[in-house]
Parts: sequence; C-alpha cells; structure tokens
Amino acid sequence: MRHHDDDPKLDADGIARRGFLECMAWAGTGVLWSIGGGLPSSLGLTRALAAEAPTGAAPFTFLQISDSHVGFDKPANPDATATLREAVGRIAGLPVKPSFVIHTGDISHLSKDKEFDDADQILREVGLPMFFVPGEHDLLDEGRGKSYLARYGKGSRGAGWYSFDQNGVHFVGLVNVVDLKAGGLGNLGADQIAWLERDLAGLPSSTPIVVFAHIPLWTVAAEWGWGTADGAQALGHLKRFGSVTVLNGHIHQVMQKIEGNVTFHTARSTAFPQPVPGTAPSPGPLKVPAGELRKLLGIATVDVVSGDGPLAIVDRPLAG
Repeated sequence: MRHHDDDPKLDADGIARRGFLECMAWAGTGVLWSIGGGLPSSLGLTRALAAEAPTGAAPFTFLQISDSHVGFDKPANPDATATLREAVGRIAGLPVKPSFVIHTGDISHLSKDKEFDDADQILREVGLPMFFVPGEHDLLDEGRGKSYLARYGKGSRGAGWYSFDQNGVHFVGLVNVVDLKAGGLGNLGADQIAWLERDLAGLPSSTPIVVFAHIPLWTVAAEWGWGTADGAQALGHLKRFGSVTVLNGHIHQVMQKIEGNVTFHTARSTAFPQPVPGTAPSPGPLKVPAGELRKLLGIATVDVVSGDGPLAIVDRPLAG
C-alpha cells in the first residue's frame, strides 16, 4: 500500500437540492469503476460480466464492494457469507481484471475474530490488492477497532485513514465511524480533517480525487444518522479540484448526488437491503418476501461525463 507523505440550504425533504441528481436503486454485488482522462465511471458487475464495458480505453479499473456483514444470519439474509462469496465469484469472472478493490466498511457484523477470518478467506479469492476503511460494525471489539487495525490498518494513521496514488489519481481513505454523533451521524474529527488538508495541499487542482469512507459525507437522512456531522469541513478542502468522486457504503442502497465538481455515490450491501428514507420508521435490515432477495441484488450502471450534465444511472436487478 503506497501512502501520501504527511507534511509537518436543503429543501424540506432534507435531500433535494438544486443542481444535483439523486437516484436510488437496489443492488448487491459491487461496482466496477474505471478512470479515464480523470473522469471516473462505474459499471455493475453483471453488465461487466457480459463485457458491456464503457467505450474507450481506460488507464485502469477498480472495484468497490461494501457492507459484507459477515456473521449476519437474521431473516433479511440468513447467510451473508454466501452472498459475499457470490459477489467474489462474479469478480473472479470479470473479463478484464481490475487493478484493486476498495471495501467501504462493515466487513464484519460484530467485529468477532471468526467473522474477520471468514471474510478474509473469501476476499482472498479475489486475487487483487484490497484497500479498506472500517464501518461501525468493525469497531465493536473491546479495543474499539484494535482487531480491525491489526488486520487492515498497517501503514495507516490515526483510526485508519490514509491516501495513495494510482496512475495520476489520488485516493483518500477516511474514517468517520469513531465517536459517532447524536443519532449515529458520522464524525471525522479535527485531527483527521487537519491531516486531509495537509495531504491535499501539494496536489495541483487538476488531480482527480477519489475519497472513500463508510458513512456518506453528505446528509442523506439525518434522523437515521445517514450523514457525517463534519463532512462539510472535509469537502471544503476538495472544492478546488476539478474532479472529485466520493464513495460510501452504510445505507445499503445506491444513491447519488452531484454538486459542482463533486460526485457522491453510495454502494449497495452484499448482505441485506435497508429501507429507502421516508418509507419506514427506522433503518435496519429489510426483510423481503421469500425469493425476492436476489431481485434486490442487482446492478447500477453509472456514467460520469464531463460538463455540467448529471450522471446517468440505470438500475437492472439480477432477477425479475
């Protein structure tokens, strides 16, 4: 893992806002990302398996998976390990190997050693370098993340944040699941935000930036804790860059927002869906009728283009 040197008004619904597009879709197998000319685009794994890749050559591709919740066995999905293995099998079947995989947290469900061991055994089958950030479910051990850091945090700083560069793109892994705020809102903290400012300081504004963290950096549903209390401070350090993509998990559904040069994209879980904000009294595992789960495990095709146009998102479920 290569790290960057560390130098000494919302509308009434709480989501809608002029100048951006939101689109939600259920899916469950991960996203294949491509970087071309500094512009990232994503492709659901099912479509990628069919070799329906975006036109034009890209310098490299990478994958995002999230919220594996290995150890979860409740009615919403009695075997989250099996669906993670299914996702990994799809990755193995890709016609073009990605350069690496990003996992945006909640690898485990209860931070147990066996859950981490089981997850590691499955993820090892990907056969690619992997980069991780923790979810709140990965920090439930008595050491508040000691097990996670021992496995996935080598070379990171603080609670596990770090950065690296790939083919001219700067990647930043942030941790916003420590010391959660009221209602479960994410929190980065002053130390991490100060580090982010130093990390970005020497980069020209033309550098494409990809930021990944577990909880969304923008407020999706404050009443459910789906947002980051000090996310705006971090985003303030990213405004000068021409191309910024922010990848998150946590909410177990695809939701997208474009604001200026920043594209926000949340990933689906490989374990279970959660309700759309406003459709249930609270978040949590969403049990669906028997035989429906894999209809909710599908794909989201995301095309990122230059200019002021919104992203085009098409949801295609795996079945039905």
